[in-house]
Amino acid sequence: MLPAFTKENAKELDFGLKGKTAIITGASSGIGLASTEFFLAQGANVVMSGRRKEIADMAREMGGDRAVGVSGDVRDASHRDELIRAAADTFGGVDILVNSAGVTRLANGEELSEEDWNEVISVNLTGCFLMAQAVGKYMIGNHIEGSIVNVASQGGVIALKQHAAYCASKGGLIALNKVLALEWGEYGIRVNAVSPTIVMTAMGHLAWDGPKGEAMKKEMPSGRFAEPEEVAAAIAYLAGSGASMITGHNLILDGGYTIK
Repeated sequence: MLPAFTKENAKELDFGLKGKTAIITGASSGIGLASTEFFLAQGANVVMSGRRKEIADMAREMGGDRAVGVSGDVRDASHRDELIRAAADTFGGVDILVNSAGVTRLANGEELSEEDWNEVISVNLTGCFLMAQAVGKYMIGNHIEGSIVNVASQGGVIALKQHAAYCASKGGLIALNKVLALEWGEYGIRVNAVSPTIVMTAMGHLAWDGPKGEAMKKEMPSGRFAEPEEVAAAIAYLAGSGASMITGHNLILDGGYTIK
């Protein structure tokens, strides 16, 4: 059995990513940042996308000449074009896209504002589609047999209170995942998703440390939440050569929460 991913043993695991170039969105924090660290440890080149202006400095510090950071919003066409151009000009192309950018707004259905609904859908679903579309066109046009991994959520397969917009966006992303896998399989492009439970990012600790989190963990066979590095390992597996026969799949990383 492979050991669980940690920053210390990442280089010992071979996911077939060495020399590949990945664009990772939402890369300045959380799952996107953990994925960047994993891909770099595996010998991949990474183009980091995030809204933080210091992401270029982060990339240089993390990866040296194997990482580039581009600040912007995946909903902007100019940012999507810049990411692809950075990958092509710096590393010679794009082999992998990790769609990790996402937001949430919590409210009961009768109280959720139209503004918050639109924000969540536009980032989590529309932004992911537009990013996948841009990279998919590039791969098809350049005859690249690549891989796209979309970060969805257990909220895309089950209902969570106060998560109407979030669940709708992630459920839509899982459905989109299947359609793109079906359409782009003939070009050798694989499209998969990962759907984690609560992940102990900075936001995860803020929202779930305390009695609410402890009660939630009691409902999970694993008895704990996920770490960002564990999600990164699953993303790397789906992106890499070891998953060459897997496409259109949604890998649920929930410690067994959704099996009930």
